[in-house]
Amino acid sequence: MGIKKDKWGFSTKSIHVGNEADKELGSVSPPIHLTSTFKQDGVGKNRGHDYSRVSNPTRSRLEENLAVLDGAKHAVCYSTGMAATTALFQLFDAGDHILISRNTYGGTFRMSMNVLKRQGMIFEWIDTRNPANVESHIRPNTKLVHVETPTNPLLELCDLEATAAICKKAGVYLSVDNSFMSPYGQRPLEQGVDVVMQSSTKSLSGHSDVLGGVLTTNDDDLGERLRFMLKATGGVPSPFDNWILLRSTKTLGLRYQRSSDNANELAEWLSSNYNLLRLIYPGLKSHPQHDIAIKQQRTPTGEIIFGNMISIEVETIEARDQFLKRLEVFTLAESLGGVESLCCVPYNMTHAAVPVKAKLEMGITETLIRLSIGIEDVADLKTDLLNGLAK
Repeated sequence: MGIKKDKWGFSTKSIHVGNEADKELGSVSPPIHLTSTFKQDGVGKNRGHDYSRVSNPTRSRLEENLAVLDGAKHAVCYSTGMAATTALFQLFDAGDHILISRNTYGGTFRMSMNVLKRQGMIFEWIDTRNPANVESHIRPNTKLVHVETPTNPLLELCDLEATAAICKKAGVYLSVDNSFMSPYGQRPLEQGVDVVMQSSTKSLSGHSDVLGGVLTTNDDDLGERLRFMLKATGGVPSPFDNWILLRSTKTLGLRYQRSSDNANELAEWLSSNYNLLRLIYPGLKSHPQHDIAIKQQRTPTGEIIFGNMISIEVETIEARDQFLKRLEVFTLAESLGGVESLCCVPYNMTHAAVPVKAKLEMGITETLIRLSIGIEDVADLKTDLLNGLAK
């Protein structure tokens, strides 16, 4: 008797679940079903699929794969992370109140405040580091608490287990944007969260060559409603993008572990050698929520992992521009989680849609630089940062 599939390790699941060899011809890499529609054997009689906006065999395999990696019963894939977040928020109605982590992704702010707010939904941005603060902001009409942990770009953490207990007591859904950690580094459903959102453009893909988003849940009703929302609003990913993601998740564990190891070494090195205005990384003991990171940021086998994102702040805009100009390995670009190291200035780039006053109150300044650490040789990354930070 072999090992049952549900007992397989993370990487074995990522390689084999949803990636079974083609039954007809035996191709080890499953085919892409590049079709918009499917021949029916009679009126209302199909072979499992009728129209690719509703379902597609390639997307179904990807959803099976991502559900297993997140420990979920349901996974619903979307064309982008923002399409996934929008679909989640659109489950609620005019007059409903949604709480959101204060320095979440700028695109979430833009969509919430410039689109859904006009339709009567009520959004409030709060500090979710303290679960008691979340509890104090829940109203009778609160339907959802949506958090990022770590947040983008200040890497603030939310105690998921404690916050989930508060939300459950209040009868409020809790969703988590887990794009920074991926299911390899954090599995929020295991800690009581209702819905996990990920931009699969990031670490799930890992090669900066595809757009995608996914929502996972163990709640049957939520799973059904999210799938209906996908069918009704049409934010579906293409079969080719689904196939690329299926290829990419095979190496998720290897990529995420290597990039996190690199980030941890770089953060320790920066801490020992540079007096930056700010150096933010959950793996440093100086991080005010280092203990929360130890508690909930764990690999599938239980090892502590701190993630592949670092934020630094330099003294002046001139120093920032000099740093960015000197870099050769790091690329100035939005996005994160790829095999290549990226850097960006959130104030002007990822969080451009957030009002200036709100950015400054949170600590997102013009001299804050977000680093997404890749899987390059760490010695080369050190040399690149050394050159960038040279006086």
